[in-house]
Amino acid sequence: MIPIYQKRDLIVFTIGVFGIITDDKDRVLLCHRRDFDLWNLPGGGVEAGESPWAALVREIEEETGLKAVPVHLSGVYSKTDKNEIVLSFFCQVTGGTIQLTDEADQIEYFHLDRIPSNTSLKQVERIKDYFADKTRTYYKVQTGPSAIDLINV
Repeated sequence: MIPIYQKRDLIVFTIGVFGIITDDKDRVLLCHRRDFDLWNLPGGGVEAGESPWAALVREIEEETGLKAVPVHLSGVYSKTDKNEIVLSFFCQVTGGTIQLTDEADQIEYFHLDRIPSNTSLKQVERIKDYFADKTRTYYKVQTGPSAIDLINV
């Protein structure tokens, strides 16, 4: 008898979402974290029962005070060494004002060639992908340590 279904171990992935927000000078918005000396795109994890785009809208407002909507999926990044999937979206601001939050002690726009050196290399790659072709969706595997992994060494 040939088994119709073979039971396999279930692999659970966490999902992260990050927003690429630009201003009229084509600079990208970054947040400086309060808990670590790191700059990153606004975003975070998707909670149970939440869609990725709803999580993105929530995270952007929590971290920046801005109301924004996702316009274009700019990248899908698989972090296979951590069982994580990260989605990067180009977002348009629809309201709110930039304000410091419990999560961010600085929020600034940066030109691509002026991104701070203490920005996660994986996030820099996602930003560069967006600016390389704003109409494309990138699909990539990202490996290696995260910025927080390097800090905790």
